[in-house]
Amino acid sequence: MRLRTVLACLTAGLAAATCLSAGPAAAHTSPGHACSPRVQLDRFSDALDKTTYDGTFVGNLSALAVDRDGSLAALEDRSSLLRLDARTLRPESAVRLADEAGADLDSEGLVVDADGTRLVTSETEPSVRRYSHDGRILDRLPVPDPLRTAPAGRATANGTFEGLTLLPGGRTLLASMEYALSGDTAGIVRFQTWRRTAGGRFRLAAQYAYRTDAGLGVPEVQATPDGRLLVLERGFTAGVGNTVRLYLADLRHATDTSGIENLTGQDGVRPAGKRLLADIADCPSLGATARQPQPSPLLDNIEGMTVTGRDRTGRLRVLLVSDDNQNAAQTTRFYFLRVRTP
Repeated sequence: MRLRTVLACLTAGLAAATCLSAGPAAAHTSPGHACSPRVQLDRFSDALDKTTYDGTFVGNLSALAVDRDGSLAALEDRSSLLRLDARTLRPESAVRLADEAGADLDSEGLVVDADGTRLVTSETEPSVRRYSHDGRILDRLPVPDPLRTAPAGRATANGTFEGLTLLPGGRTLLASMEYALSGDTAGIVRFQTWRRTAGGRFRLAAQYAYRTDAGLGVPEVQATPDGRLLVLERGFTAGVGNTVRLYLADLRHATDTSGIENLTGQDGVRPAGKRLLADIADCPSLGATARQPQPSPLLDNIEGMTVTGRDRTGRLRVLLVSDDNQNAAQTTRFYFLRVRTP
């Protein structure tokens, strides 16, 4: 059985070590598990659902990043940063993060920088802080006043910096707002960037508009190797479940909106271009089950995403994770995708 599993995985383009460590879900791996012409679901894993590590609840996962040693960094939105084995997903360490006063963060976005430090967003202020490997605050990036939560700014609580990514070359950092600012048209969210200075710190740079599908927000964004963006759009309807779509966005012809107060009725503003890669509800369920109504039993509250590499055909390996909100009706689930970017 073990040999047959390895052969099936190798046929699908996966490394043998990855197949062997994947557990029972690896048996679902097949070249035919297409979500769309551009996206394939290899497998999913619920291995960490409702588990703990060294007294820390393993869940509430809002962001993922590949660390310098190849392990996975997994950020909880309740102020813990976990280190996971990239093959087995087994937790190996947990570090608590806090603000300058020692209070918990509503931590949502994560980047592991080239020097190993962690850039982490919190959506309550919002903020972007740099942390050492052991959780010490090293720096705090500037944030434009309009992006702050009311009354200081025009953002709504729990609707600010959800996604964070470093563009190729490491010079530009980008954070995605989840929802529109007050005064902007509903569904138009802002992507804020920072440029790295010669001294290594980040200064405010261009800002861009991105138009979501009706009723959806942006929980995560990740740069592709060619400088475009993978963008997750997500929504929830009681009694129906989640909508999660994966888009490819391009900022090259988008307007810099940093000096534009209101993105309402601005005919000259060009948002980022976007192209649908897949609706996750269209992926094969592969035997997944849901504890609440969902358009597909595979779906849950998908919130984190990282690019882990390429397969032998050049497709991006993309890992998604759902945030279970420490709720018995939700699941911490990892989704292993392969994505062909047009």
